[in-house]
Amino acid sequence: EYKPKAKSKPYSKGALEHVNARLLELYPDDEERFDIVLMTNNHAQVGVRLINSINHYGLTIERFCMTGGKSPIGYLTAYLTNLYLSADSEKVQEAIEAGIASATMFTANKDVAYSDTQLRVAFDGDAVLFSDESEQIVKEQGLDRFFEHEQLNENKPLAQGPLKGFLEDLGKLQKKFYAKNERLNCPIRTFLVTARSAASSGARVLKTLRSWGLEIDEALFLAGAPKGPILVKIRPHIFFDDQMFHIEGAQKLGTIAAHVPYGIAQKYHKSA
Repeated sequence: EYKPKAKSKPYSKGALEHVNARLLELYPDDEERFDIVLMTNNHAQVGVRLINSINHYGLTIERFCMTGGKSPIGYLTAYLTNLYLSADSEKVQEAIEAGIASATMFTANKDVAYSDTQLRVAFDGDAVLFSDESEQIVKEQGLDRFFEHEQLNENKPLAQGPLKGFLEDLGKLQKKFYAKNERLNCPIRTFLVTARSAASSGARVLKTLRSWGLEIDEALFLAGAPKGPILVKIRPHIFFDDQMFHIEGAQKLGTIAAHVPYGIAQKYHKSA
């Protein structure tokens, strides 16, 4: 059963519900759909208030995990969690270390209209979908050495990063629509938004995805240009990145962004 979890407000109630409705219509006997669980270390006594808030906002959340002061991270595996979202960066770090796809949520600084009929998810590449192997070379040896390394290793797939599994899960749902000849009308669309240059370091990324048997709907290689303006055009419901300056740039222009605390960029962020 498909269970992305969110501690905070779901990043697109309309789009998630639309995907579920379409899946139910096409596969009435299949339970593989989005299922949001509210996980909190609050005590059960606040449950009524949470229920009232959920009903007030019209959210479809039927399952709660209220741990009475204990961290909810230990319950993520029991809930078969595909994605854990929280505003608490320490809990997100704990989940990442437990091998669960996780990110710290940051709300946008201004309101932007999002699609209610297509869930749009954007991912950075290095240290998000892929390991931070290549990013380590950029940080420690510079761009020229990075370009050389990527060209030498073009046919060697990158190791997986913390959100590779979530992209895989989205791909499984997409394939259910493709199987019903709904590729052109699929209510899920995925984007790779990377600071890599297509000509000098893009081939390895695309070949890695192919080696994993994964498709990405759109790949945008920005060659170091800011990501915020591109995200305004894409209008994803959520954007995952490992570097806070990309998160902040996305926020300023109205994108809901989620920070993935993984890889060498975290060391540089803490020392800045």
